Amino acid sequence: MKVLGIGNAIVDVICKVEEAFLTDNRLTKSTMKLVDESEFHKLLSSLKIEETVSGGSVANSIVGLSQLGNEVGFIGKINEDELGTKYEEGLKKENVKYFYKKKKEKIPTGTCLILITPDSERTMVTFLGTAGKISENDLDISAVKKSEILFLEGYLWDEGEPKKAFEKAINNSNKVAMSLSDLFCVERHKTHFLQLVKHKLDITFANEQEIMSLIEVEKFDEVINFLKELNKLFIITRGEKGAIAISGGEVVECSAKKDLKIKDLTGAGDLFAGGFLHGYINKKSLKESLNTGTDMSSKVIQIIGARL
Repeated sequence: MKVLGIGNAIVDVICKVEEAFLTDNRLTKSTMKLVDESEFHKLLSSLKIEETVSGGSVANSIVGLSQLGNEVGFIGKINEDELGTKYEEGLKKENVKYFYKKKKEKIPTGTCLILITPDSERTMVTFLGTAGKISENDLDISAVKKSEILFLEGYLWDEGEPKKAFEKAINNSNKVAMSLSDLFCVERHKTHFLQLVKHKLDITFANEQEIMSLIEVEKFDEVINFLKELNKLFIITRGEKGAIAISGGEVVECSAKKDLKIKDLTGAGDLFAGGFLHGYINKKSLKESLNTGTDMSSKVIQIIGARL
């Protein structure tokens, strides 16, 4: 396999809301909040569902890679329930090899409420369910060893069993890429993430806010100088300012696409990462890889949902 993703296997439930819904429920726009099952259902009870689709950050990237013709796989924990079955079917339909055998669990399959406000921003409320209980025993280590690149998401990192699974996967991989996932995620795990970025990861994906928070700087020039010194590959998305790749002393920029009819920003970063990795594993230049990432993210933000 070219790329094997390990991430939270989560079914996305997409709903359109007004700004007031976020305020009334004390949600911070454009971030992801973890909730328990009862709080999740309480929020959902007052909403109209637009669409239900298999999701999860790295899984979305992996599906994008598959759509571009790459041989890819995914590991993520689901329950043997209705949503779990739907999740597995969603991956298989996209020609993604799923290296996990679902079984009856006490906790249901994870679900993410994606709330889209009129400005197309997305705010996520996640009940991780059994996805957040992934352990070393859930990994198919032979699949990890046989893949060129292992792709992980910061969302998956948590103390206890998930952390052990994360570390075991890294220790058995050929090359590791990771997405920092979310600003709150970075702030919660800053010390660990910084160690991963410096010592364990070959490729790091982040947006501007996440990377600035991680290394605690106030100007983007400081980010570039810091990352150049680490001599690894960093891909930073900057919204309307485009994206940038930093590889050792080389810095390559790519402009954002203009005049797009944006409907929903869900999946923009996921599809960007998928597009970039497609270029990277097919020996394209950094510029070409950034362009493919930008093309993919531009397409997904013009539809509802995180997959093309």
